[in-house]
Amino acid sequence: MNPVLVNVWRGNSIESRHRGSVAVVDATGRPVFSLGDVQRAEYPRSALKFLQAIPLIESGAADHFALTDQHLSFACSSHNGESIHTDLAEQWLKLIDCTVDDLECGAEMPLNPEAQFALIAAGGSPRRYHHNCSGKHLGLLTICRHLNEGVQHYRLYNHDAQRRWFDVVENMANVQMQSAPWGYDGCGIPSVALPLQRVALAFARFADPASLSANRQAAIERISTAVAAEPYMVAGRDRLCTSLMELTGKSVLVKTGAEGYYTAVIPEQGLGIALKIDDGNTRGSQVAMGAVLEKLGVLSAEQLRELAEFVHPDITNSRGEVVGRIEPSSAWN
Repeated sequence: MNPVLVNVWRGNSIESRHRGSVAVVDATGRPVFSLGDVQRAEYPRSALKFLQAIPLIESGAADHFALTDQHLSFACSSHNGESIHTDLAEQWLKLIDCTVDDLECGAEMPLNPEAQFALIAAGGSPRRYHHNCSGKHLGLLTICRHLNEGVQHYRLYNHDAQRRWFDVVENMANVQMQSAPWGYDGCGIPSVALPLQRVALAFARFADPASLSANRQAAIERISTAVAAEPYMVAGRDRLCTSLMELTGKSVLVKTGAEGYYTAVIPEQGLGIALKIDDGNTRGSQVAMGAVLEKLGVLSAEQLRELAEFVHPDITNSRGEVVGRIEPSSAWN
C-alpha cells in the first residue's frame, strides 16, 4: 500500500488522507527521491503532453505553419476554455484548413466556471474547441496536414499520429509501448499505463536532453521556451500549472494529468518528477507537487506562499471561516 502523502485536516483532527507515489530521477535513471510504489503502471493522461508535442516540431509542421510560442504552449495544454484559448483554437483551425468537426476530441463545457457561465448566458453550446485537450488535437491535426495524411481517425491507436508520440515516449522513457497496458483517454486518443519511475526518467531527459539527438534537443528547447513564455495557454486562470510557471519561468515546468497525476521538469538540476495520487483527487496531487518541489529546494518560501491556494490550501466553510487545511503528510520529512 502506498504511503499517505497528503492529509486533510478539520479542526485539530485528520478527516481524509490521500495516498500516492512519487518518483524523482536524473537523466541517467538514477533515483534521487521516491515514495511509494514507483514501478506500478499508472496512466499519466495529460501529464505527458510536453512529450506528445515533440513530433509537432520534429516533423517540420511547426515551421511549415509558422507556429508561435502561443501555439506550441497550447499544444501542451489542458486549458480552461477561456476566450483566449478558444480564439486561438479557431484561428489555428483556419491556419491548417480544418473545421471544428475535424477535432476528434468531442465537445465539452469549458473547465473554467466563468467561461461556462458566459457560454450559457450567450445561448451557446459547447464546441469541440472548448474541450481542454483541443490544443493537443490541433497539434496532431497539424502534423497530419503537413505530411499530407488524412485527418479522419487520427485519434485511433494504430494511426501514425499516435505512433509518432509513442516512439518519443518509448525512446525517452526506455519502455516498450506496444506491450504496455492502454485504453482510450477522455479526449479519445490512446492513453498508455507506464511505471512512474519511467515517466520521471522521460521528463529528466526533457530536463537534460544531452543524450538525445540534436533534433530532439532542439524540439525540447522550443517547447520549454514556449510554455515558459506562454504559461496561460497551458491551463489558465486559477490553475497551478499556469500560476507556478508564471512565477518560475523555465526553472520549473509542470503539467497536470487527470486522476491525480502530475509531472515536472527541473532543467537546472536535470531532474524529472512524476507523481500519482491513488484516489485520483487533484487537491491531493497539487499539494504533493508543492511538497516535492519544496523537498528539492526549487521553490523559495515566497513562491510557496504565492502558491498557497494550491499547495497549502485552507478549508473554509459557507461562512467564510477557516475550518481546516490540506497539507503534506509526515512521509515527506
